[in-house]
Amino acid sequence: MSSSNETLPSSAFESLLPKLLTILQVTQRPEGTTNVRNKQDLLQAIQAFRESMSHARDVAGALPGGELLIEEQDEIIAMLERLRAKKRLQLQDFSDKVIDTKGHDVPQYGVGQNPQMEVDSNASTPA
Repeated sequence: MSSSNETLPSSAFESLLPKLLTILQVTQRPEGTTNVRNKQDLLQAIQAFRESMSHARDVAGALPGGELLIEEQDEIIAMLERLRAKKRLQLQDFSDKVIDTKGHDVPQYGVGQNPQMEVDSNASTPA
């Protein structure tokens, strides 16, 4: 992934407000939108706003998780927070065991040989 894809192009969103203000300014002119010039200005301002809005939607939709509903994102965040808390407890337990066993002969286990070790392959597997 290139660095341009890793950062949020905020200019896509920052351009929305000035374009919306342009629309409001055109509609608030003293002569209104009754003359041809003001109608053209209004149509151009609306079209520019629509294009910027479409681009901003595309950018937001392309973000990781952008296709998820807010409720789904909240569920994922809660699940990740629970997983983090569980991992912290496991790390604390491991740390306590290492401190308790200092100076004692501790059996060495190979990968997958320690029956007390829990392996969570889902934690590091991308969805």
